[in-house]
Amino acid sequence: MRVYDLHTHSTASDGVLAPSALIERAKGHGVDTLALTDHDTIGGIAEAREAATEGIRLIAGVEISVSWRGHLIHVVGLGIDESDSDLILGLESLRDRRDDRAEQMAMRLEKAGIRSALEGARRYQTTDILSRTHFARYLVEVGKVDSVDEAFKRFLNAGTPGHVPMQWATLPETIDWITGAGGAAVVAHPGRYRIDENQLDQLLEDFVESGGIGIEVVCSNQKPDQIERFAGIARKYGLQASTGSDFHSPKSNRELGRLAPLPEYVIPVWQNREW
Repeated sequence: MRVYDLHTHSTASDGVLAPSALIERAKGHGVDTLALTDHDTIGGIAEAREAATEGIRLIAGVEISVSWRGHLIHVVGLGIDESDSDLILGLESLRDRRDDRAEQMAMRLEKAGIRSALEGARRYQTTDILSRTHFARYLVEVGKVDSVDEAFKRFLNAGTPGHVPMQWATLPETIDWITGAGGAAVVAHPGRYRIDENQLDQLLEDFVESGGIGIEVVCSNQKPDQIERFAGIARKYGLQASTGSDFHSPKSNRELGRLAPLPEYVIPVWQNREW
């Protein structure tokens, strides 16, 4: 049985391993098929593809930031053509918005007594993506918090001193970018959003209407009842099921390939595809 991990990050966005090192680690953890899905960028795919010569199959992917009814939602695109011009232009527009947000975050953190946050975050930036995770690592560095998770909870999430509201891509345009590039659009980690059951239903109705075809049924650290819940939701909406660790760092508890199997009654997102 093949081991799929279809949600991972590298230094092209906010992961800590270079794309080639990510591929090697995935091989070491028994992953047969890996999707590189960096935030709002496809900049790491070429290096990852060069490293994935034997023993592992690489799926070109991306994780796109979406504004939906006042909530930040992530949509993963799998099996994309990274040379697609509309996708490239769309992602460039999101990176410009990230840069604007970073400057505003730094000003807000300055008012909260945290100096040089922009410069500090940029020390952790390895590509053209500057994310909240880079700010979180700086907050750990200067001793304001003990962990990246704590940095988000105390300084970067909604209602905290460094939070900056953003207008990301819309759900229809995101799915158009993905499908236009030949990819499959998948709702990422549906259990992490601060939305209730009615809102989740509304999200998935909008997602399906816009052309989305999948949902992550298995993510890292999920309990069996959560997997069953999202498997049932996948069947309810006729969505294919995906699985991914959302790996960022070897020091986190989201390890490559350490994923529960998909329930047998769902349709895997890789079925009838060359993955």
